[in-house]
Amino acid sequence: MSGEHMQIGEVAARTELSLRTIRHYEDTGLVIPSARSQGGFRLYTEADVARLMVVRRMKPLGFTLDEMRDLLAATDRLDAGEALTGAERAHLLDRVRHFEGAAQRRVADLRIQLARAEEFADTLRRRLPPP
Repeated sequence: MSGEHMQIGEVAARTELSLRTIRHYEDTGLVIPSARSQGGFRLYTEADVARLMVVRRMKPLGFTLDEMRDLLAATDRLDAGEALTGAERAHLLDRVRHFEGAAQRRVADLRIQLARAEEFADTLRRRLPPP
């Protein structure tokens, strides 16, 4: 096997996703292996790993599979190097901006939740006698 392709186990280790999760993302069309070995094993490229990392980062922010698909479709078109009209490019950039704004809002919400959780843990800690 060449150095440019990785089997699913290596991809799982690099992305910290389970084999089952990667296969699920394949089944839903989010990430398709770039090739198959002669033995039928899934083979992935760095670009496939990058897509999985986008999905992995979106998941804890509560984005749906459809939203992940939408963002990946927009970034795929922007990155494809194909000729886009000004309107098409503007629309795709607006989609990415929409997701960037949504991600920022969700991060802010998570910071609030984390602060509340830390406050709660501190409250419990203060109720306990010193060790």
